[in-house]
Amino acid sequence: MDKKVLEYDVTILGGGPAGLSAGVYAARAALKCAIVDITMFGGQPSNYADIENYMGFPEIGGFELSEKFEEHCNKFGADKYPMQEIVSVDLTSNPKTVETQEYIFKSKTVILAMGAGPKKLDIPGEKEYTGRGVSYCAVCDGAFYKDKEVAVIGGGNTAVEEGIYLTRFAKKVYIIHRRDTFRADKILVKRAEENPKIEFIYDTIPLEIHGAPSEGIGGGKVNGIVLKNVKTDKVTTLNIDGVFPFVGVIPNTELVNGQIKQDAYGFIVTDERMAASEPGVFAAGDIRTTPLRQVITAVSDGAVSATYAAKYIEESILSAV
Repeated sequence: MDKKVLEYDVTILGGGPAGLSAGVYAARAALKCAIVDITMFGGQPSNYADIENYMGFPEIGGFELSEKFEEHCNKFGADKYPMQEIVSVDLTSNPKTVETQEYIFKSKTVILAMGAGPKKLDIPGEKEYTGRGVSYCAVCDGAFYKDKEVAVIGGGNTAVEEGIYLTRFAKKVYIIHRRDTFRADKILVKRAEENPKIEFIYDTIPLEIHGAPSEGIGGGKVNGIVLKNVKTDKVTTLNIDGVFPFVGVIPNTELVNGQIKQDAYGFIVTDERMAASEPGVFAAGDIRTTPLRQVITAVSDGAVSATYAAKYIEESILSAV
């Protein structure tokens, strides 16, 4: 069966804050615009319990803010294609081509806004117990740990925020960090320090995640984590029921690797216009090289990328005359 070919001025890959913001600006610039995502729209903020640093909202639920982004985008009429399994992306062709299981999108420009996913610990037991005590989303799975003890791995804002959130359910939350100071904002660290359910474990790295035998009560689920103090080399085992790693992110660039310039970590390199190395290709949000990965910066990137995608198309038309 032949796939339907759809022609657009711009195809936006990713329906999170960067992609939806790009959709608003592209549609307002009178570009014919498609937003394509492998899941439902909303992106990472949909999994956040509360957001306190987005302008205009001193505190708002992540899912609620994502809904507002999508509603705003809907107002201006960008075409949305959620739940699309993407088969291939060709950024070097003219027009650019994005192929899914259902459609072939051909467009003058592409905005890459696929975001980034959680970085793994890469230790024994992590893969085996993912979904059985290892989770990368406190909002998604926190309720499963009511009156239990859990470990959060990491020292950035996400780790501390998610650790605080988990105290709504868990009776004890250990926040384990490889250094003796946190990268997280001081206000978050202070809030965690004042929470009686939270205990910090400094200068420590995880070595292995243990689980109970598959038979019997609690079988096949996490029941401990092996830790090593990096200063003393002392190895200990902490008995816990869940592990939440928040040790960074890796870009979702599998579909475009090798087609555009990327940094040593795989993030897409752009200029101040969000333009990537390939003409007509732009990147926005967590997927690109940037000093700050936050909802507010992703939204800003989306606005800039769509604005300059429109300028690129306009200049292309003028140069062809």
